[in-house]
Amino acid sequence: MMMSDPIADMLTRIRNANVAKHDTVEVPSSKMKKAIAEILLNEGYIKAYDVTADGVKETIRITLKYGKDKNEKVISGIKRISKPGLRVYADSENLPKVLGGLGTAIISTNKGVIADKEARKLNVGGEVIAFIW
Repeated sequence: MMMSDPIADMLTRIRNANVAKHDTVEVPSSKMKKAIAEILLNEGYIKAYDVTADGVKETIRITLKYGKDKNEKVISGIKRISKPGLRVYADSENLPKVLGGLGTAIISTNKGVIADKEARKLNVGGEVIAFIW
């Protein structure tokens, strides 16, 4: 199965696992996806992630995070912004705010894939990959 947008696939898998209240979700690994998983971890949206290699293929297992009981989702929404057919860029002055700063925008910059807060600190813009809240 040829995937045209592996990042959207990853976000969809996380969204679906979250809705179905699964503890973990597995996605095929890539540098970009590892960077996104790292941001989700740092911003407190997931409990953990680890990368397992099975021969050549690497898989990222993401451990989802819920509130006190499983009905409380930490991730209430994930949205892919920049798509292969329509790239969305923002310069350092116009970085998007997700829910007035309550959510996180994931930005791919020349400093790597970072959260919007970090991008503001470094004063860099880039491709707006996704919003999470």
